[in-house]
Amino acid sequence: MPAITRRTRVIEGADARSLPVAELIAEGRPAILRGIARDLPLVAAGLQGAESAIAWLKQFDGGRPVTAFVGEPAIGGRWGYQEDCTGLNFARERGALSAYLDAILAHMGDPQAQSVFIGSTDIDLYLPGLRAETALSFGDPQLVAHPPLVSIWIGNRTTTSAHYDMSNNIAVTMVGRRRFTLFPPDQVANLYPGPLDLTPAGQVVSMVDFDAPDLARHPGFAEALAAAEVAEMEPGDALIYPALWWHQVEALDGFNAMINYWWNTSPRFIDTPQTTLLHALLSLRDRPEHEKQGWKALFDFYVFGDAERGGAHLPEQARGALGVMDEMNARRLRAQLLQRLNR
Repeated sequence: MPAITRRTRVIEGADARSLPVAELIAEGRPAILRGIARDLPLVAAGLQGAESAIAWLKQFDGGRPVTAFVGEPAIGGRWGYQEDCTGLNFARERGALSAYLDAILAHMGDPQAQSVFIGSTDIDLYLPGLRAETALSFGDPQLVAHPPLVSIWIGNRTTTSAHYDMSNNIAVTMVGRRRFTLFPPDQVANLYPGPLDLTPAGQVVSMVDFDAPDLARHPGFAEALAAAEVAEMEPGDALIYPALWWHQVEALDGFNAMINYWWNTSPRFIDTPQTTLLHALLSLRDRPEHEKQGWKALFDFYVFGDAERGGAHLPEQARGALGVMDEMNARRLRAQLLQRLNR
């Protein structure tokens, strides 16, 4: 892969309680929070070695089966698709967390070991007590008002293909080193997303193999590389980045653990735009070009422009769906949509 020269900016001396989370997200670009978690006990255990970190984590195993990705050595630890895109190149399993941890430890250093990845696992549900010991306490009002979902990611040397999340993220490297390769949202076309109907973990991922990109097949990837940046993460570092940024995540050591914090400031009654995207494929994509341009103007007016502009010229009592989107208006609008979709 051609070298990426841009490095993610680094903020030194960050403290979780005083971190200006809302301000950093509003800036619209990633940042490394160097050493923000260096004093946490899981980081300390990991610096003593994989065996120490695994023993420390096992004491929090709540006994509930976890979901794991397991791949054969041939995939090189990169989760993705079979060659014809009709299936995935790994298997999903359910099993005991401690058993997976023991298996990773037993096969460290074995080039023929299976790739194992336990992703996005709710720490309160599956590792009760872990939050009190190793989660950061953020003081920013945005995270106080919108408490994040806190998850742990555990595995050996694996690569999660580039994808986007619909929430803002603070990803904390606890054990092992990680490398994030990040792209702004406008690079979607140059990352060649895979099928919407078949995804490794719910989110569409890039079809490009970053280790051996085929620029004849994916020529736009060269443009994506020009916009990319790389974040090299050591244990105790965190990466904060806004929703919809594409990111490939590489776990670089034989055992790795990361804890992340996902949050979104939209009220719970607001629907996910992913549903809107799917319905737009059904209702807009295949219309004549002049119609699509007309609908684009309507969306710019009603959706992507000033939120108050669409109904500003109407009496307040007549604005309906164009008024303030509170829980009651959301329910009313959802009922109208369901009625129309079920025609």
